[in-house]
Amino acid sequence: MTTLLIVDGANAVGSVPDGWWRDRRGAAERLRDGLAGLAEAGVPGRPGPLEIVLVVEGAARGVGSVPGVRVDEAPGSGDDRIVELVAESPDRPRLVVTADRELRRRRVTERGAEVTGPRTVRPAS
Repeated sequence: MTTLLIVDGANAVGSVPDGWWRDRRGAAERLRDGLAGLAEAGVPGRPGPLEIVLVVEGAARGVGSVPGVRVDEAPGSGDDRIVELVAESPDRPRLVVTADRELRRRRVTERGAEVTGPRTVRPAS
């Protein structure tokens, strides 16, 4: 069964200090484009294909989907939307990419998802 890879966009973008704060939408687009290659290739410990969902919020809204990456605009909190996505797919493997302690510790793991850090999809530069 294909793994659902849910990426906390704000958290992953903020994991590398590359000036993302000057253009949050552009940073989210660069992240999305980098994720596209992982849909078939996979990530460490999770061979492809993967279904990738990039959750964006705030100033990153308006970023469109591309082949291999569906962009999901959180209507409010990105964290809340990530929890909803995890809960919507209980019968499949789910891997959430975030460094957010509350998401990692409780909110998604208690719903059966696994968690990994942003470096899984965005190595430090």
